[in-house]
Amino acid sequence: MMQLTSARMETMLGNDYSEQTCSVASALEVVGERWSLLIVRDIFLGVRRFEALQKDLGIARNVLQTRLTRLVEHGVLEKRLYKVRPPRYQYALTEKGLDLWPTIVALLQWGDKHAATPAGPPVVLEHRGCGGAIDEHRICARCSERLGPRDALAKAGPGAGPRSPLRERPAPRVARAA
Repeated sequence: MMQLTSARMETMLGNDYSEQTCSVASALEVVGERWSLLIVRDIFLGVRRFEALQKDLGIARNVLQTRLTRLVEHGVLEKRLYKVRPPRYQYALTEKGLDLWPTIVALLQWGDKHAATPAGPPVVLEHRGCGGAIDEHRICARCSERLGPRDALAKAGPGAGPRSPLRERPAPRVARAA
């Protein structure tokens, strides 16, 4: 049986959309590969170091490195040194990367509606300011404020697995309105 190399599979699958004059195709050039949006999702959830991303995603190290490099090259992520000896980096979203938040929220909410686990959603989004739920228009259900990525807080939902990165970090404080 013939084994396919990664390069041969990419050629066969045709992940190059350069012949299409379309903003959706142009976006897919940057984040349309299988792992890319999952990496961006994890970074939104606070998983920023290579080892933690690899552990959470269960992705091969070489594939993760390739995807991270591509996201950095396209300006979606930036590398930040957090340890000098030996040099260690974490990844942060740039403004361009933060602009993917509506896409991530839409996919999350679509998944909750159409592919939910019986236990419920694995991630619940709340408004940092008042703790209200975030609706499909990214508006707080409690105070009606239109929200951006810096206004939202992701918490482990009832369907979150025991290894969810949201379960592994301390519960963030949410300011409650008086």
